[in-house]
Amino acid sequence: MKINEVKVRRIGNSKVFTIPKSIHITTDDYVVFQGRHGDIVYAPKRKNVFDDEGFIKAHDWSQREEFSDTLKGLEGRIL
Repeated sequence: MKINEVKVRRIGNSKVFTIPKSIHITTDDYVVFQGRHGDIVYAPKRKNVFDDEGFIKAHDWSQREEFSDTLKGLEGRIL
């Protein structure tokens, strides 16, 4: 994988990165965030499935206990 380097450019009051020709753009909308070590990450904006009523209705969100055995120790005690 080729490592591309870009410089920050000023356009008006904004700072921008140019996108090298070798990077293929998959959408026009991206979200951007800065990591704790200063990394700047751009990721394609995706629909949040948890905001989709159809998705929510199509899935069973109830929780079931995996084990139906009786408690053996202090598992159920509120501390």
